[in-house]
Amino acid sequence: MALPTFTMKQLMEAGVHFGHHTRRWNPLMTPYVYGVKDKIHIINLNKTAPLLHRALVALETVAAAGGKVLFVATKHQAKDIVKDAAERCGQFYVNNRWLGGMLTNWTTVSQSIRRLKKMENDIANADKLGLTKKEVGVMTKEVEKLRSVFGGILEMHGVPQAMIVIDVPREMNAVREARILDIPTIAICDTNANPEAVDYPVPGNDDAARATQLYCDLFVDAILSGIEKRLGGASAKKADVEMDAADDLEADIKDKEAKQKSKASEARAERREKKSDK
Repeated sequence: MALPTFTMKQLMEAGVHFGHHTRRWNPLMTPYVYGVKDKIHIINLNKTAPLLHRALVALETVAAAGGKVLFVATKHQAKDIVKDAAERCGQFYVNNRWLGGMLTNWTTVSQSIRRLKKMENDIANADKLGLTKKEVGVMTKEVEKLRSVFGGILEMHGVPQAMIVIDVPREMNAVREARILDIPTIAICDTNANPEAVDYPVPGNDDAARATQLYCDLFVDAILSGIEKRLGGASAKKADVEMDAADDLEADIKDKEAKQKSKASEARAERREKKSDK
């Protein structure tokens, strides 16, 4: 499977070029704006196309290195599209609510995930455990609440190596956490977004379901292409340079993880010293 391709016609038909009303815009998006029509900013697809291709190459490289990808989109019209896309390529998603610290405080999040799994197991074995209907009802409500938040990352087992964001202003908390952890972020940036907040900005409409579906289809195909290369598919022989880049990225990922662990241990040491001084 090769890196997915797209045409300007596809972008036009999906409405990728439609931005927000002129009163809702971020001046940093000026280089990507073609003009104004009926008080709506029109995005320059000649700028979008190369940036979208660059994002697809980055995703393929991450997948080829064995990295995990997290899709993030909590707006109503993108929820189901993002969930379906993540499941199709075996990746992870957050489509209901971004919980503060979901990445930066992974230890606490993983505890909540373990609790969720335990409660699901207890409900399944309610008779053996002698649980009453009331207890099962209370646990079921709690499980539904936790699943709405953590359902898409139950098997992620740690922070991802790349993140895809639909609607940067809405998901700014997720973007900030990714920046803190040096996680590459691929984001659809409408005319009200800050493209400098992400690593791989893709200027485009982030409201239309048709446009979101197009982005997600391309992202899924790029990830599947990377996975195929990692597993030694036929196309891997044609991508020696890209695989070298994937190996370098994998080494970078391991190096970042080692640095994070080192920072954490240094912070613990400083706290111990402060306590001993007191």
